[in-house]
Amino acid sequence: MSARMTLRILSYAVVSTFFLWNLSAQDQYSYEGVPVCGMCHRTAKQGEQLQIWQKSAHSQAYKALLSDKAKAIAKEKGLGSPEKEDACLKCHVTGYNLPAARLGKRFSMEDGVQCETCHGPGSAYKSMKIMRDQKLAVENGLQLHTNGEKYCVTCHNSESPTFVSFDYAAAWAKIKHPVPSK
Repeated sequence: MSARMTLRILSYAVVSTFFLWNLSAQDQYSYEGVPVCGMCHRTAKQGEQLQIWQKSAHSQAYKALLSDKAKAIAKEKGLGSPEKEDACLKCHVTGYNLPAARLGKRFSMEDGVQCETCHGPGSAYKSMKIMRDQKLAVENGLQLHTNGEKYCVTCHNSESPTFVSFDYAAAWAKIKHPVPSK
């Protein structure tokens, strides 16, 4: 084998290792759950974000799967119990298909569509030191959406058996949760 070929193989190995390391680093983030996020995001200083979520349909998304209506829809679609079906859980629950190692001690699927559904698993950005620096928080996995509508329609779309229409502006008005200006 030529020196050039050896160098090329070695270069591919280094790049591949770096790429795989980055993927595995992302996979190491765990979902912490509403109680962890809510510790800081319940205060007036933080815009009472926890309470906004608690009053939203997102907080009831898993419970909706336990209803008679959900069971009837699942039966009509030839599915089993909606609270166990991937087709339902993918939009009604955060982290439904992840190994237990990626779910923190205070995480609960029953919390439905919670903070980390949109903002990503919080294990690496949950500390006050990191959260005080938005750039650092983003570097540690915090997701901030510049196009919320595009993200929301991954669930709020015609694939849902109960979909009628989706008015992003009206929906966002119900759940927006900004941090008040200082």
